[in-house]
Amino acid sequence: MSAALEEFCGSVFWNASYLARPDADLPVCFQQTVLVWVPLGFFWILAPWQLLPMCKSRAKKSSVTKLYIIKQVLATLLMLTAVAELALAFVEDTEQDPLPAVQYTNPSLHIATWLLVMLIHDARRFCLCRDSGILFCFWTLSLLCGILPFQSLLRRALQAPISDVPRFVLFFISYGLQLLLFLVSGFSDVAPETQEIRKKNPEVTASFLSSITFEWYTSMVFKGYRKPLEIEDIWELKSKDKTQAIYAVLEKNMKTAVRKAQAEMEKRKCKKRRREGDPDHGNNMIKAQSQDILVLEEKQPKRKKKGDKGDSGPRKDFPRGWLIKTLCKTFWQNLLLSVAFKLVHDGLVFVSPQLLKLLIAFVSDEESFAWQGYLYAILLFLTALIQSLCLQQYFSLCFQLGINVRASLIAAIYKKALTMSSATRKESTVGETVNLMSADAQRFMDTANFVHQLWSSPLQIILSIVFLWGELGPSVLAGIAVMVLLIPINGFLVAKAKTIQVRNMKNKDERMKIMSEILNGIKILKLFAWEPSFEKRVNEIRARELKDLVNFSYLQSISVFVFTCAPFLVSLASFAVYVLVDENNILDAQKAFTAISLFNVLRFPMAMLPLVLSSLVQTNVSTERLERYLGREDLDTSAIHHNPIAGSAVRFLEATFAWEQDGNAAIRDVTLDIAPGSLVAVVGAVGSGKSSLVSAMLGEMENIKGHINIQGSLAYVPQQAWIQNATLKDNILFGSELDEARYQQVIKACALLPDLELLPAGDQTEIGEKGINLSGGQKQRVSLARAVYSNADIYVLDDPLSAVDAHVGKYLFEHVLGPKGLLQKKTRILVTHSISFLPQVDNIVVLVAGAVSEHGSYSTLLANRGAFAQFLNLYGRQEEDASEKNSTAVALAGDEEQGDEDVEPCVEEGPDDVVTMTLKREASIHQRTFSRSISKSSTNSWKKGQEEPPKKLKGQQLIEKEAVETGKVKFSMYLRYLRAVGLWYSFWVAMGYVGQYVAFVGTNLWLSAWTDDAQHYLNQTYPVEQRDLRIGVFGALGVSQALFLLFATILSAHGAMRASRVMHQQLLSNILRVPMSFFDTTPTGRIVNRFAKDIFTIDETIPMSFRSWLSCFMAIISTLLMISLATPFFALIIIPLSIFYYFVLRFYVSTSRQLRRLDSVTRSPIYSHFGETVSGLSVIRAYGHQERFLQQNESTMDINQKSVYSWIVSNRWLAIRLEFVGSLVVFFSALLAVISKGTLEGGIVGLSVSSALNVTQTLNWLVRTSSELETNIVAVERVHEYTKVKNEAPWVTEKRPPCGWPSKGEIQFIDYKVRYRPELELVLQGITCNIGSTEKVGVVGRTGAGKSSLTNCLFRVLEAAGGTIIIDEVDIATIGLHDLRQNLTIIPQDPVLFTGTLRMNLDPFDQYTDKEVWKALELAHLKTYVQDLPEGLLHLVSEGGENLSVGQRQLVCLARALLRKAKILILDEATAGVDLETDHLIQTTIRSEFAACTVLTIAHRLHTIMDSNRVMVLQAGRIVEYDSPEELLKKQGVFSAMAKDAGITNTETTML
Repeated sequence: MSAALEEFCGSVFWNASYLARPDADLPVCFQQTVLVWVPLGFFWILAPWQLLPMCKSRAKKSSVTKLYIIKQVLATLLMLTAVAELALAFVEDTEQDPLPAVQYTNPSLHIATWLLVMLIHDARRFCLCRDSGILFCFWTLSLLCGILPFQSLLRRALQAPISDVPRFVLFFISYGLQLLLFLVSGFSDVAPETQEIRKKNPEVTASFLSSITFEWYTSMVFKGYRKPLEIEDIWELKSKDKTQAIYAVLEKNMKTAVRKAQAEMEKRKCKKRRREGDPDHGNNMIKAQSQDILVLEEKQPKRKKKGDKGDSGPRKDFPRGWLIKTLCKTFWQNLLLSVAFKLVHDGLVFVSPQLLKLLIAFVSDEESFAWQGYLYAILLFLTALIQSLCLQQYFSLCFQLGINVRASLIAAIYKKALTMSSATRKESTVGETVNLMSADAQRFMDTANFVHQLWSSPLQIILSIVFLWGELGPSVLAGIAVMVLLIPINGFLVAKAKTIQVRNMKNKDERMKIMSEILNGIKILKLFAWEPSFEKRVNEIRARELKDLVNFSYLQSISVFVFTCAPFLVSLASFAVYVLVDENNILDAQKAFTAISLFNVLRFPMAMLPLVLSSLVQTNVSTERLERYLGREDLDTSAIHHNPIAGSAVRFLEATFAWEQDGNAAIRDVTLDIAPGSLVAVVGAVGSGKSSLVSAMLGEMENIKGHINIQGSLAYVPQQAWIQNATLKDNILFGSELDEARYQQVIKACALLPDLELLPAGDQTEIGEKGINLSGGQKQRVSLARAVYSNADIYVLDDPLSAVDAHVGKYLFEHVLGPKGLLQKKTRILVTHSISFLPQVDNIVVLVAGAVSEHGSYSTLLANRGAFAQFLNLYGRQEEDASEKNSTAVALAGDEEQGDEDVEPCVEEGPDDVVTMTLKREASIHQRTFSRSISKSSTNSWKKGQEEPPKKLKGQQLIEKEAVETGKVKFSMYLRYLRAVGLWYSFWVAMGYVGQYVAFVGTNLWLSAWTDDAQHYLNQTYPVEQRDLRIGVFGALGVSQALFLLFATILSAHGAMRASRVMHQQLLSNILRVPMSFFDTTPTGRIVNRFAKDIFTIDETIPMSFRSWLSCFMAIISTLLMISLATPFFALIIIPLSIFYYFVLRFYVSTSRQLRRLDSVTRSPIYSHFGETVSGLSVIRAYGHQERFLQQNESTMDINQKSVYSWIVSNRWLAIRLEFVGSLVVFFSALLAVISKGTLEGGIVGLSVSSALNVTQTLNWLVRTSSELETNIVAVERVHEYTKVKNEAPWVTEKRPPCGWPSKGEIQFIDYKVRYRPELELVLQGITCNIGSTEKVGVVGRTGAGKSSLTNCLFRVLEAAGGTIIIDEVDIATIGLHDLRQNLTIIPQDPVLFTGTLRMNLDPFDQYTDKEVWKALELAHLKTYVQDLPEGLLHLVSEGGENLSVGQRQLVCLARALLRKAKILILDEATAGVDLETDHLIQTTIRSEFAACTVLTIAHRLHTIMDSNRVMVLQAGRIVEYDSPEELLKKQGVFSAMAKDAGITNTETTML
């Protein structure tokens, strides 16, 4: 081979003697062949890929830029030099002997190469990123290889005159041009047409150099340093990283995988059936019989599960094991690339110890040449550099994988929620599903970051052992034995940790569930003074959670202890055995420090492996939860057909439907035909299946037999209106195009015009979560308007008129639903309780117990004398008369306007009425205004003084935007946390770490002294006692190191638990004590986020962060100390490096912190939107708007993704810069060792360089942990923010009311004024009246007159702005809130129930006996129902009382009031969701049971209060009339006008 090459060049190819001298050099032939061909070979292999865009691209070329021209010119010049060289060869050839072949081949190869380079430059114009990475690598390689001929030519020129001037000149010209090209290709080449894209995301157009060093991100870091970043400043995601793109791929893979998994599940079921079905393997049972047995067996576990919601019964099987496969299949490219980078990095990790070995040998050897030392120093630097570039690319890929996995999982969960069947929906509450999104998807993200450690750690461990064997021989086995012993210990710890983790997830779910219920029903808790009972429930769960947490921390500290001991024990065992085995084995510096640096390499994978394993364990739990959720049944709408049948819009054919697959049928054998364009009313008692019938049409129920045929599109108005957190207009348009004329028509028809005048910003007013700032009636009308606007073919209306006042109901019927309304041509199916409209409908369907008992027109049914006729006779006669007399209703709109002319745009009364519309708010987190709002917040925070932002219309926006803290985290936050931990605890923890690192430095110095013994005892026998002393002290120091650490971690576990307990306690007790207005202006998602994410951070992340920060800090101090001890000059280098460090850190931390904050703020809307979607599922599905909601979820996700992505890149940006500094530290410590070669011992050089090799990682971690700590401490800040919210008045004050107060129940209002918030108008403008003992008073007034404000004042939900309320001689403002609220009773407008037993819902404090509870139930007409339940009083109420009908819930609320039996009852017209029968029951019960009480009724329908003693008529916050109903009817006033609208002429006509 070499002979052929010598022939080829005409000179010697290789001669080792060239190197064995101080001025070493390489032979010319070697320079001309190998050094030229290596870069060219690399280039020619990879270049063709770069030409692909030319062949397949449809795109047109981007235009020519200056940079492109420069590149092409330089390449042309290069080609000319090569041509010149070739010409030169031909010219010389003719003059003399034939030249060696190399003079022809090389220039020819170069000509071809430079041509290819020019081609590639052109081909890249088809791409967005016009710079070729391969070219950049080629230039780098070419320049590196060219350095050797460059220096040897120069040296020859300096020694003797130049022999071959033309070639000499050509070489230098060519080298210079290559250098220029190298520099030019470092810049990003951006075509003018891609400037826009670049502004959105510079990464797309960044050059190769800029990409690997993340230089393109620098501008963001500077921006972040100059001002706090906002969401618009952050660059867009690349299109392939957008949620939609990722999820599309995942979904495709998921479908196939789930299908396979389901098939396997079926197989499993069959096997199980076979096992259970015939234990004796004989088929001696009759087939049908065995089937019955199976059915029974299936049913039992089910029932058990219902009874106690634990995991007692076997959970249902679900498709397993498909999720991980799907994710791998989706993200395989990312996984492969990161594997490649990781492999290169892992290989290079082992080069450094070998170089260190050579360096120590070089220092110890007198004879060695200086150039070797410098070469080693440079090689150390280069290895470190390439290693860090690979590592950062690898991390970048891993984190990207993490966020992409998270995004796709959240998208999958969201999509699943949209298609879930109702049975499945019951299995998991909203809280649990949100938890899947937040906790479980997050856990996947965390695992994805380190998943490659699974193969990389074992690989590194094996390689380290192989190299160590080379150093210490078989003695290494002692070390390995120690490691192997540690594995089972670790396994045991991991298993324990898993069980705790699973338990804790359950506790967390449960706590979040109760919390979200508390927040949803906070109004009720306040009115009933039930907060302490619920606080107790939450604290019990929290105590369990903390107990598990502290056990978990103990396990963690033990495993940290074991793994700190590990590397040290390993090295102790190996060294001791090595020295003890053989007298001649002497530990010298080369061996010891190479071994130590290998042990250091070992340390990382060994520490990582258990962490990765434990995080895998947690992910395993999450995988199971996700697989169960995503693998569940989808909604089966196969029973809903869409066949065109002439003359029928909706046809039921023997339709039988149930809520659960094997539950009882809720509607039975319904056969109905509904003609197109007809108006059909569905009537029946409470629980007769009216809502179920509607749900069945919408496809929300499980089909048992039969089917429903529906032709055309549906619109649906649910019984409880579902309102989005958006503007009023958006709620009505619901994603359709705006058609102004139709929009106005709809608004007018739905009687929304008067409301728009009341709302501060008209239809641009933002509606809070769950429609919180609208009254029940307004919500219902908005919901109706949405349906009418959607212009569907079939309208399904589930009792839309129940929540509105009678006259409004009439107006709506006439203008919208009735035969002359807007919808006259459409098919309308109306579930209703109000009898007055029945004569006008085309067809009536009467339901009894889920079956159609009769149907036909009004007259037919009356003639039939069936159930319907009796029903009517009971209730309807008077109403009918009334409606006949008054069939021409006054046009309501004009009427309302005239009535409200003098009203200030004032507060709308409503269920959640404390809310006021007129909230003066600057911004909201409504998705679209979202980005603007954040930016405003941060700039306003300091501009506030100088200028006020332009005022929005007063009250236009309700929700305060989430405060994004900007600027540095206050030091006080750290102190606050440490105080919560306990200052003594904190001090001793710190001391423990100091102790650990003192011992660490001691260990290393002792080792250095030990290795120098090898020089001292050269050629002598090594004294045994000296040897034993060395081993003994080394061991003792190591053990003390681990013990100090154990002491510190166990203490910190205790302290951290204390802090968690204190912080949660403060947060909870404060949130329960804040006034109602706080809940109305703060979305629940935001408060829940405090209890979920932030408390989790305080529980688990902050203690870890504090610990790792401390240990990094100590490690760096100790390392720098050791290097400076070895080479004191190093102290000088520390100064500039630390200055650079400090600056990079300052720049980075301010950016990173802000990005983390943006992440947490942009995360809330994902969860809010999700919660909203789940609660409005049936509506979204009925309208078929799933796609739109998916897209909205995707865009919300993308906003969050881009802030997380930006944060990830900022970390890489930092790490690359810091690791560069780390590489410089290594370089200088090696260089100084080479320079001061003669004066140093090998041991101390080894110590210095091996410490330096370690410092890179530690410095990196210091910045990482300090920024992580700073980010996490924000949680303390956020929790603290909510512990400082102003509280309402104290629950109990010094002044207690007398025992048995109020005994008479007299109420006096004295010039009482109230407003919702200091800056708003008065709502009640000075009310004065007396209500006598046991008097029955009705309160009426138009919407917004202040009726509900009255109840809020009695309960002091609103505090007085002036005047007083006196109940039985006690001024209510002087006593504690609980003393007041426990002695009044209210039946609220919205029946709110909590998860728990029925008994807990009636009597959370267990104050009453069972007998009293049963009595109350009997009076509330619930006794029979409850007795029929298998669990009786212990019947579990599901979330929000979903397993009771609205009417039953209302009766439960009545039972609550009956149980309390206070002297004063406030009835906030609770008869909305109830049919006439139940209504009648409630009214009679109240009359008989509360005869001896003062009853205040806030009425929406006048019938209810016609038999009151007196009626109070409110208008615009003043009492306009106050007298008995008879008197008021006589005089022509406001009341008589209202009565006329409602069709009431005299008090006798009505009983209701």
